[in-house]
Amino acid sequence: MSERAEDHVCRWLVVMSVLRGAFTHPGWVIFQSLLSGWVLCTGRRTVIGVYQQADPGQQRAHDAYHRFVRCAAWVPEQVWRLLAQSLVANLVPTGMIEIDVDDTLLHRTGPKVAGAGSWRDAVRSCGKRTVIAWGLNLLVVTLRITPPWGGEPLGLPIWVSLHRKGGTKLTTLAEEAIATITTWFPDRNIRCCGDGAYASTLMSLHGPRRTCISRMRRDAALFECKPACTGKRGRPRSRGMRIGNPAEIAKRARRWTATATHQRGKLVHRLLHSRIVLWYAVSKQPVLLVICRDPDGNEPDDYWVCSDILLPASDVVSAYAGRWSIEDTFRATKQTIHVQQPQSWAGEAPQRAAMLGFLLYSLVWWWFLTLPKSAQRVSATPWYTTKATPSFADALAALRHAFWRKRIIDDSGHGPVSPEILDLMLDALARAA
Repeated sequence: MSERAEDHVCRWLVVMSVLRGAFTHPGWVIFQSLLSGWVLCTGRRTVIGVYQQADPGQQRAHDAYHRFVRCAAWVPEQVWRLLAQSLVANLVPTGMIEIDVDDTLLHRTGPKVAGAGSWRDAVRSCGKRTVIAWGLNLLVVTLRITPPWGGEPLGLPIWVSLHRKGGTKLTTLAEEAIATITTWFPDRNIRCCGDGAYASTLMSLHGPRRTCISRMRRDAALFECKPACTGKRGRPRSRGMRIGNPAEIAKRARRWTATATHQRGKLVHRLLHSRIVLWYAVSKQPVLLVICRDPDGNEPDDYWVCSDILLPASDVVSAYAGRWSIEDTFRATKQTIHVQQPQSWAGEAPQRAAMLGFLLYSLVWWWFLTLPKSAQRVSATPWYTTKATPSFADALAALRHAFWRKRIIDDSGHGPVSPEILDLMLDALARAA
């Protein structure tokens, strides 16, 4: 047997073993088989499709896999806690823990999918045109990782929860998720980024160990900070004079600082203007307004808000730019893992099946980051000849290659096909799935 393939498969089992404490023994065996089968599945990622790869010998009935997803005795929050703590301990052992929060829509068909509803499709909606789609609306929190090859960071999911129609508001779910994640790391500082929809929630979550960054509305009513008490009779003022909205402040601004900011792994030159303001409609505490301007005038001004008024403006812009990693996570989980395909309908099954897809994304990336640098191969394509850093498709293909090579050599002896030709065949198959 190829030691290389065996070692890589052993690495995968070690990575998954951090979640062992969240399952009973029978559930743990099914969980391992289910995720490994999902990696190897080349057709639709339904439970039956994954089952055919997860248990080719059919040692268990397919009903066991359906029950595991629908009603088995495991708690998603415990799984996420074990994963998050292991990822931080191994990939971010020191320094700031950076997380991102956003929601995404998983398209599902059928009126009887538990938890599904009609939601705005952010991908297809633009301007005044709003597109409504049927599916699951999920709140996702990712851990931002800087890969060893540099460039754009990675967003590894560490929390997924379902937003139901008529249930808890999405912003409240985000608040609960961030508060819970903070308790998992009592000795670490956390920086959270979210888009403008979560601005009010994030600004209210600022604390001694937690900094939050978001977009600010262009028409936000901003005020001077609360003035000092005058000693006169009457109720003291809770806010200063109104200073306009961010767009008006940008027009009046005269002091701009030219600096280089990190955006998707690249240095971009921008003009920054920052000011401490009071966004009274959102928070009663002062916040930092950062206005980012393109010196060439090709892009409109951007307005950021940070709960830490002492954070440098360049750090605010760079931190929020890294939030794009969660958008890459949504794209990869839908296009590569096909997290929208499991045909689970009743009870907790739709939510749990989606959770397993996002969980698989984190585990595959973690496994790939543990490989030697020589094994982290990049596959260039005719339409992307300048590709220099690995993508998630490369990580998933590497894991499939290791599994298939181990299975083929275990089940057959030495044949007329040389190892070199076998590697080429497996590479092609791993990327075509």
